[in-house]
Amino acid sequence: MTFAQMFSKVKDMLKNADVSHIQEHLAYQFNITGEAEGVFYAEVKDGQLYVEPYEYFDRDAMFTCKAETLFKIAEGRMDPILAVTLGKLKVEGNIERALKLKDIMKSKA
Repeated sequence: MTFAQMFSKVKDMLKNADVSHIQEHLAYQFNITGEAEGVFYAEVKDGQLYVEPYEYFDRDAMFTCKAETLFKIAEGRMDPILAVTLGKLKVEGNIERALKLKDIMKSKA
């Protein structure tokens, strides 16, 4: 899987996420390692979710993992806290804000 294919899948998975209840600004950067290596960000701003294939320097949290791990978390097949415990997901930055990503993932239609 290439980065473009992985990013397209992520964007498709998140396109129906309902973040209208989130009034604060949240910004996350994802560093994908291994196959499909690359960087993208997800930002909640003014009740809308934006996902773009760029670095985000003024981020709240940064996640580093393989694409496979990200998909398992997004599909609800792996708990993100377990992924950190197992060393499959690395989180840097504001942990409280990082945990809000779970709410975004759950809000997908």
